[in-house]
Amino acid sequence: MNSSFEWIELVGRTIGLLGAFFVFVAALGVFRFPDVYMRTHAATKAGTLGLGLLLLSVAIQYPSVPTFLKAIVILIFLFLTAPVAAHAISRAAFLQKVKLWERTHTNELEGKYSADGKTLDS
Repeated sequence: MNSSFEWIELVGRTIGLLGAFFVFVAALGVFRFPDVYMRTHAATKAGTLGLGLLLLSVAIQYPSVPTFLKAIVILIFLFLTAPVAAHAISRAAFLQKVKLWERTHTNELEGKYSADGKTLDS
């Protein structure tokens, strides 16, 4: 076996394990965090990083143009949709008056939305 092949395989597997770890951390955060805002943050940040690393691992371990292009397209889609979805979920929760965790000290949006909840006052 070629030693460079073994090195690439080792790097790919290491990145894959790191990605799986971040996906696990994201899942743990969704179960453990006390309110919807923190859960959304955990799922978006750690989940996106974890899936990005897993896609990178696949692209490294299976080096072909179609595999690389699919990984890039999925990663772009993930980076475009995950923050928008997290924002939409958090905004909907805020407008529905979902309570913050009792130990949250600052609510920077309190009193800044209009009465109908559709516009953010400056």
